[in-house]
Amino acid sequence: MKIVVIGGTGLIGSKLVKNLRERGHEALAASPNTGVNTITREGLPEALDGADVVVDVANAPVWEDKAVLEFFETSGRNLLAAEAAAGVRHHVALSIVGSERLPDNGYFRAKVAQENLIKASGIPYSILRATQFFEFVGGIAQSATVGKEVRVSPALFQPIASDDVAAALAEVAVAPPVNGTVEVAGPEAIPLDEVVRRFLRSTQDTRKVVPDVHARYFGSVLDDQSLTPGKNPRLGSIRFEDWLAEARQASR
Repeated sequence: MKIVVIGGTGLIGSKLVKNLRERGHEALAASPNTGVNTITREGLPEALDGADVVVDVANAPVWEDKAVLEFFETSGRNLLAAEAAAGVRHHVALSIVGSERLPDNGYFRAKVAQENLIKASGIPYSILRATQFFEFVGGIAQSATVGKEVRVSPALFQPIASDDVAAALAEVAVAPPVNGTVEVAGPEAIPLDEVVRRFLRSTQDTRKVVPDVHARYFGSVLDDQSLTPGKNPRLGSIRFEDWLAEARQASR
């Protein structure tokens, strides 16, 4: 089966392409780096020629509210139109658990807009919503730092390893379209302040973590449902402590 991965050279895309090829599929890594651009349409018809499935894991190059919305809407419209012309039978997209619950977050609003375009396209689809990646915890800590303190919410958080996200995407991509949304999360729900505390301890970072129920997460105040999945999500197998240990080993 020919599967085109939009954003196929990024963190998730590169892992997904490798996973699909190991399963025996023809997986094409499509990104501006490989001559495929969903904003300009460069290389898009050629990449989708003969494709059975398209998996969109492209990430916006900017996070400013207006720009990120324009990216996902333009990219989504161009990609879906090209898929319709090529006769693609299954569109898979990676999105974020809790996107509709945090409307103050411009990136999350843009992902909801992307999802709405997919649902209205008429192309059979599957949307996989994932919780935040372990790889993003350092950035979360940095965004919440003032001086030597990291003020973060103690709301529940259920992050996941990017390897587990890629594995779940591969399973969704080779299965029939669900024409709906499925969720994937890490195996453990842990308060966000504790996740950040463990990360800093593991990296020998001396900043102090201060739990604050009013602390904003990229513009939004959190509760225990904000960034955790609903009932019966798929669960990854990699625990945060194991991922930290592996990251420490790799850094040595």
